[in-house]
Amino acid sequence: MDRMTEVIQVNLTPTAVSKVQTFMAEHGASEEAGLRVAVLPGGCSGFQYGLNIEDAPEEDDEILTFEGVRLFIDPFSAQYLEGVEVDYVQNLMGSGFTFKNPTAAGGCGCGSSFAV
Repeated sequence: MDRMTEVIQVNLTPTAVSKVQTFMAEHGASEEAGLRVAVLPGGCSGFQYGLNIEDAPEEDDEILTFEGVRLFIDPFSAQYLEGVEVDYVQNLMGSGFTFKNPTAAGGCGCGSSFAV
């Protein structure tokens, strides 16, 4: 594949990396598998984040690697994910992945929906 692209800056915290590694190991994910980080139309603020384990990247995906965890990011999502930090938190209210997006113009209480 011979294409010129800018590398998107997305960060996966050590806690998130550990959680993804554990999940992938428990589910027998292959070496080619990775975590798709996506932005989808919808949610209460206009866009929502999506995470999914996939067997392999799509042809036009940006592929980032964090301590052996591969992230797959499609071109549509890439424009909204620049500078995003993905973390995994556990507290009294529950546990799950969180997104810190420095370019989001707004969000809502659910933590997975944002506006630009």
